Amino acid sequence: MPISQEFSDRLSPVLEKAADHFGTPFHIYDEAGIRETGRLVIEAFSGIEGFREYYAVKALPNPRILEIMKSIGFGFDCSSIPELVLCREAGSFGEDLMFTSNNTTDEEFQVALSDGGCILNLDDITLIPKVPKMPELICFRYNPGPARTGNDIIGNPVEAKYGISNEQVIDAFRSAQELGAKRFGLHTMLVSNELNHSYMVETARMLSDLAEKITKNLGIRFEFFNIGGGFGIPYSHEDKALDIFVMGKEIAKCIDRFRERNGYAPAFHIESGRYMTGPHGVLVTRAINKKNTYRKYVGVDACMSSLMRPGIYGAYHEITVHGKPDAPDGVPVDVVGALCENNDKFAVQRRLPEIEDGDLLVIHDTGAHGHSMGFTYNGRLRPKELLLRADGSIELIRREETIEDHFATLDFKENILKETI
Repeated sequence: MPISQEFSDRLSPVLEKAADHFGTPFHIYDEAGIRETGRLVIEAFSGIEGFREYYAVKALPNPRILEIMKSIGFGFDCSSIPELVLCREAGSFGEDLMFTSNNTTDEEFQVALSDGGCILNLDDITLIPKVPKMPELICFRYNPGPARTGNDIIGNPVEAKYGISNEQVIDAFRSAQELGAKRFGLHTMLVSNELNHSYMVETARMLSDLAEKITKNLGIRFEFFNIGGGFGIPYSHEDKALDIFVMGKEIAKCIDRFRERNGYAPAFHIESGRYMTGPHGVLVTRAINKKNTYRKYVGVDACMSSLMRPGIYGAYHEITVHGKPDAPDGVPVDVVGALCENNDKFAVQRRLPEIEDGDLLVIHDTGAHGHSMGFTYNGRLRPKELLLRADGSIELIRREETIEDHFATLDFKENILKETI
């Protein structure tokens, strides 16, 4: 779906200058749009005491973006050491950080629990004895299995590698209690890019019922429920936007019912990433070639290293040509990069205006899982990132990768393990 009219109005007048000054390709993010979405999320869940968003760092792990999220009042959802480091460098520590990993290493535990710690969210009951020292506050990620079906992206929870099973949940919390945990949270995530708010409401109900069961068995008083992320955005014209205001009201009722039955209500957390930044970023790339064989192709100076989603998921991203009106009756073209992979395509048989070499193409909704999913196969390097600041200026917030960066890991001291008898 096209980016918002407000983002377009801010970007269009400066796009040519930005492309000339910084060079293409680049991702550019809209600070004003991100802040407005943050305001709306807080408003939508204002009926729930203790609501907090923990921004999913994996969606857009750039320090300037994290600074914006912190200024809004959000915490951070991390799943690796580099993500923890980024967030701590942005000034967030302790319970501002949610650390949810899977197949967690000893090193990850050490880093997660150092430097002020974090909310440790364990994904597996076998990790309990591997935690160096059980923290006072512990959370478990729950997988309901056949009791609940995920959506198309997450799939069937029974087949998912994430979370503890229904049969393990009581034992997991009991073991944590015995090792010294005194404060508790309950987490799950069952959908991804979901546009039907009822999935998230049902997830909140499921967690509240499970928490009540655990409380009756172990006497635990939960500090928070966390339904994870998965809030979707409308990538195509046919998609209907997620109604977070209805979602917020229905989840508030769910929390109120829990309070009535149990005499208290936990705080409520979410971990949206895509919803916060996805619609507020675009990939800008310049047309450099046209090819006519069995199909018509438009070659651009970006490739899958800049945006993998269309190539690996067949995901749809709206494309507009700067300065040219939409052409629903135009000739279908494939928009392609230079990678030696036939799925290196941003669009397949898309009807676009007549494109000439030098035209700027704007690929929409790349503010999440765009740059962060990039890779360097074929030696194709990841592009720069820019921020369209609220004052209208444009800031470079990550330079493009260089050949020297690409070869940096080949600079090392000789290290040979010789065979011994």
